[in-house]
Amino acid sequence: MDYMDAYRLISGYGIRTVPGKYVGSADEAVKFAAGNPIVMKALSPKALHKSKSGLVALNVDGMDEIRKTFSSLSRKADRYRPYKILAQQMVPFSGDNIEIIVGGNEDAQFGKMVLLGLGGIYVEAFRDFSLRICPITRTDAESMIDELKSSHVIAKDDRSRSMITDLLLRVSRMLTENKGVRELDLNPVILHGGTYSAVDLRIVR
Repeated sequence: MDYMDAYRLISGYGIRTVPGKYVGSADEAVKFAAGNPIVMKALSPKALHKSKSGLVALNVDGMDEIRKTFSSLSRKADRYRPYKILAQQMVPFSGDNIEIIVGGNEDAQFGKMVLLGLGGIYVEAFRDFSLRICPITRTDAESMIDELKSSHVIAKDDRSRSMITDLLLRVSRMLTENKGVRELDLNPVILHGGTYSAVDLRIVR
């Protein structure tokens, strides 16, 4: 599914995402930034691992840097045509930021399933995740958190625990109500400043 279509679907369920826009030129990217640091990504169905392909630039700040980054991403993405360049607001960085993954897929035997785990680069390194069959209840969501070895890290207080529980329930509802969605990948979801932001997302129909 196109990134912005997936963004609108996810946002419709009250799942907190990062505002973004396709930009067709460096000038459009500068206008979107409005003087603030942004993230820029080149998106292509032929480049599944954007970071490994050098197609992600974080904390791009200032008119000159945005122009240089747009040009650099365009050159790198040329081998993955067709592609689009996405500009997103930058999530404020803090040493307290935690990355989690929330995902879903459709199992041939059990149907839709929802996943929670430690996110970013750690999801493959530590394989610390839990799964449940959709639709889930609040009790299911809380038990998913408790199963993780990293539960004390990602749900370090009642507020973060309640926030993640709510996110899992919204994702479960989205997966259940949209029969055509076969896979969902929100990775990473950054926990920051008492809230969260799904900064990268992928939906497969």
